[in-house]
Amino acid sequence: MRHKDRSGSSSAFTPARIAVTALAILSIVFICVNTQDVTIRVIIPKVTMPLWAALLGVFLAGVLCGAGFLLFRRRAAR
Repeated sequence: MRHKDRSGSSSAFTPARIAVTALAILSIVFICVNTQDVTIRVIIPKVTMPLWAALLGVFLAGVLCGAGFLLFRRRAAR
């Protein structure tokens, strides 16, 4: 059961929001401690880059996909 404030919106601290925030913080810490160079195959070419840059790119792609999913889900529900 969600508690609504006087404006009718639900609480800012839902279990899902707390879990997503914790996961984001853990992901950022994981990215920061992995700094060695790695070779990654991107379709055909091999690219050598710091691991943190590759992890950050994948993290940002996940954030964009998640935000897009939530945006479209809310529009479809209206």
